[in-house]
Amino acid sequence: MNVKIKKAELGPLRLGFVPLTDCAPLVMAQELGLFRKFGLRVRLERELGWATVRDKIIYGELDAAHALAAMPVAATLGLGSIPCDCLTGLVLNLNGNAITLSNDLWNRGVRDGNTLREEIKRLRPQTTLTFGVVFPFSSHRQLLRKWLLAHGIDADRDVRIVVVPPPQMAANLKAGNLDGFCAGEPWNSVAVQARAGWCVATSAQLDHGHPEKVLMVRREFAAHHPNEHRALIAALLEACAFCAAPENYERIAGTLARPEFVGVPAELLRRGLDGRLDFGRADIHAVPEFCVFHGGSANEPSSDKAAWALGLVQASGLCLRPDKLDFALGRQIFRSDIFEQSLRLSRETPNPTHHETESKTETALV
Repeated sequence: MNVKIKKAELGPLRLGFVPLTDCAPLVMAQELGLFRKFGLRVRLERELGWATVRDKIIYGELDAAHALAAMPVAATLGLGSIPCDCLTGLVLNLNGNAITLSNDLWNRGVRDGNTLREEIKRLRPQTTLTFGVVFPFSSHRQLLRKWLLAHGIDADRDVRIVVVPPPQMAANLKAGNLDGFCAGEPWNSVAVQARAGWCVATSAQLDHGHPEKVLMVRREFAAHHPNEHRALIAALLEACAFCAAPENYERIAGTLARPEFVGVPAELLRRGLDGRLDFGRADIHAVPEFCVFHGGSANEPSSDKAAWALGLVQASGLCLRPDKLDFALGRQIFRSDIFEQSLRLSRETPNPTHHETESKTETALV
């Protein structure tokens, strides 16, 4: 089932994002006037979590969105929603997540995965520890399960894994509703700053170079509005390059700190940009390539990234038809051809004289 979008209804493009450090390309494309450069009017819409983003894309309430890499696959197959053909022509970033455990576990002697395993055994069967992830089909769920398994912990039997929107992770950890979580920045840094938790691993360490966020659209939108779609990707591609440059980190962090975007202190947002993380307990050190916005083939929705997303959906155990997760589906959803067209558009479009003048950002808070 697909909900129809009428061409006549297309006004300013409605671009959704979840408040995370890696929404930076969407925010900075607006702030730098890059959407305007490519002839677009864009309204940024802040959403609480990924299920909302998925549903608004499916029902045409958003034209495009900052989305988890496997979300277009899950939506196309109707996993957790009605089926809706979706695709991506741009990877927004690689890596960017971390696993944070509660200070309560630290106080009980947990220092790593091995001591966590021993604590789980000690608590059994009276208590089962609860860990948060942001979406059933997410790198976060896979990373957490991979890390637990590496330390002899069965994610299906030994712990409970629940879905929590990213902005609610730190508060739930502090309240004792979670014993740990895997989420993107800045929510790990927020938990550490609040003395609610400490970081034990990052996605750059556990699955280096994995695709994290993509630009997700309905296939119908891409077909009916190809020029706008390519222009949107071209603008965001230039914003990704801006976000990758260290000299821009201060400006990016300061912009994201505004309440209409992420709304946490700039110093915490900067950690997810430069990778200099506070792991808690006076352990501050740099994680190489903690979050990669640009460089090499990072932004291309290539066949290897498609294979990674299909593998994630298959490994979830939540797809009842794993035979559908084949190369043809990956090529249908991860559109390197649209990316190449958008890349050419970016190279061929001259910069206006004042394209870096601050734009009047039109943002809807939800």
